[in-house]
Amino acid sequence: MRKGIVSAYLNAVGSAVPGHDIHTAFIGWARTRVDARAERVFDRMAARSGIAHRWSVLPPTANGGSPIDDAGFYAVEPHPGTAARMTLYAEHAPDLAIRAIEALRDKIAVEGITHLVVASCTGFVAPGIDQIIARRLGLASSVERLLIGFMGCYAAVVALRSARHIVRSEPRARVLVVTVELSTLHLQPASELESLLAMLQFGDGAAAALVTADATGFALDTPFAATLADSETLIRWDVTDAGFAMHLSGEVPGRIATALSDAAFRDIVSDGRKPNEIDAWAVHAGGRSILDAVEHSLDLKPDALAASRQVLSENGNMSSATLMFVFERLLAGPRVEHGVALAFGPGLAAEGFGFRSAA
Repeated sequence: MRKGIVSAYLNAVGSAVPGHDIHTAFIGWARTRVDARAERVFDRMAARSGIAHRWSVLPPTANGGSPIDDAGFYAVEPHPGTAARMTLYAEHAPDLAIRAIEALRDKIAVEGITHLVVASCTGFVAPGIDQIIARRLGLASSVERLLIGFMGCYAAVVALRSARHIVRSEPRARVLVVTVELSTLHLQPASELESLLAMLQFGDGAAAALVTADATGFALDTPFAATLADSETLIRWDVTDAGFAMHLSGEVPGRIATALSDAAFRDIVSDGRKPNEIDAWAVHAGGRSILDAVEHSLDLKPDALAASRQVLSENGNMSSATLMFVFERLLAGPRVEHGVALAFGPGLAAEGFGFRSAA
């Protein structure tokens, strides 16, 4: 830390997922939506997805079935509308967020919170989820709140970056950062292969972190942001009368690989260091092909993205919460001298920051 400059630290992370694993049931449902030729492609892509589990707040049916089975939330088409989905978001998102905060509390004291930063793009409710969380935690009404919405997979970067700015300007600040996403509330009755493969990625999850000037955990260093040219149509969330429809183009991994192969873009991401000088990568687990694109473009070692691949396997892509799950694993690992956090999302934009273990 330079004299006179306060550093902000990601002290600890706690996480939570619901108890209903819907991944296998989704694969069975999706196979019925496509013709025989596309079914073979879907089976191959599902087997190669690197995902073993995805969790949903939607409960099993009385007979133990999934949301697309008889008596499940998605049993009948047309599926429930956005209002019904937002009712479930208002019920379950705060509950899952509180579970993540309780997991954080098992690792570090969470008292004395001065600021609350919440990121969530899979639902809306007013009063906001930030107010609901603050009320359930019994936080003082003077706690400053920031709600980050509809920024997608890189919203965790924005939330942690905002917490860093707060701590650097107010060294006594204790910032609680929460990310919570209920992606499974937005199943669409699609039959296009690309849409089904996009939905195959997503699950529900929440994470909570404490950011302060206390020198424990990871120091949050210089942030960066870059938007890839002519890419704004590649990742979209469209708000419809039947939930939020995800559009995730198959071109995304290739565009990421092309960007990271450019020396100038690569220098932005690595702060001028060579990729092999970075000893920890916290990369948003947006999908196996995205992780592969990052690994191959930067010529990383096979285990460089192990934490991201583990999160993907155990939980799928939980939008903004995913990167926090990766940090939770890295915090439990070996010391980091030079780390890079990196996430991609709507735009197509890349957001991230450097990090390192506390002295």
